[in-house]
Amino acid sequence: MEAALTLSSEVGIKPACESLDIARSWFYRRKARKATTPVEPNPRPSPPRALSSDERQGVLDILHNERFVDKAPHEVYATLLDEGVYHCSIRTMYRILNENKEVKERRDQLSHPVYQRPELLATGPNQVWSWDITKLLGQAKWTYFYLYVIMDIFSRYVVGWMIAPAESAVLASRLIFDTCAKQNIEKGRLTIHADRGSSMKSKPVALLLSDLGITKTHSRPHTSDDNPYSEAQFKTLKYRPDFPDRFGSIEDARSFCQDFFPWYNKEHRHTGIGLLTPEALHYGFAKDIQRARGEILRAAYEAHPERFVKKVPVPPLVPEAAWINKPKLIPVSEGKIH
Repeated sequence: MEAALTLSSEVGIKPACESLDIARSWFYRRKARKATTPVEPNPRPSPPRALSSDERQGVLDILHNERFVDKAPHEVYATLLDEGVYHCSIRTMYRILNENKEVKERRDQLSHPVYQRPELLATGPNQVWSWDITKLLGQAKWTYFYLYVIMDIFSRYVVGWMIAPAESAVLASRLIFDTCAKQNIEKGRLTIHADRGSSMKSKPVALLLSDLGITKTHSRPHTSDDNPYSEAQFKTLKYRPDFPDRFGSIEDARSFCQDFFPWYNKEHRHTGIGLLTPEALHYGFAKDIQRARGEILRAAYEAHPERFVKKVPVPPLVPEAAWINKPKLIPVSEGKIH
């Protein structure tokens, strides 16, 4: 195009186009386009209500603060408002985050601690207890009664329980203390496992366990499999045919549990402990019961061996250990060591 313009100024447009073998229409279009000076749009003035650059940076710094780094703008807004502070609207917070390409990444910005997977072993009663709290629905809406239960994971025996109108670290401490006294727990012999509820992680409970020489462990957050024995026991409770949808009063809830827990400990044949009752395993009656069961099965076999498949039937085995998160065995390589 530059050559065409230079030549056209010397010999004229038509001869220049003919000599360069270009169409005059193309020449005129390119010349008009080159002559048109692009007009820069006027910058949009900032409205008087807009935040200054320093104010916007201040809001971004707040959103980056450790308190709010993984919180949504509406949570930050409400928290600050309750503290008597207003910086900008929720929408403006989103705009500032969007300018910095942070809208979709906020939940990933907080570094969460790594929680250890609990691995607990019990080879006899009163070595590891599991405790938890569950809600029982009351008659009125949003009314609950709180059932505290402490269970021995080896025998599945409920060593202590209590119903209260609220969840309380002080009440939990009292239940643990009384249960330890009733079971004659010696210092350094017991581990108590629980989830990460407020009462379980409370200072009163931690101080009591330290005074009693009891080791405490906790489940990982949002991991019900780390507290399986308590979870299973609550399921047994709530799946009983006579378990009501709601309790009329706290006295009704206590009355139900006063019937349930003796049944659970003394009559319920538990599949996880060889169809023994928790009481039988907890207090050392298992061997005698297994021996008697074996004699009955042998007598049945001798009376009618044709009814059995080539061997004498035996009672269900009683586990020798109970685990919370049994470690997985890592196969050892059989390759040569170089």
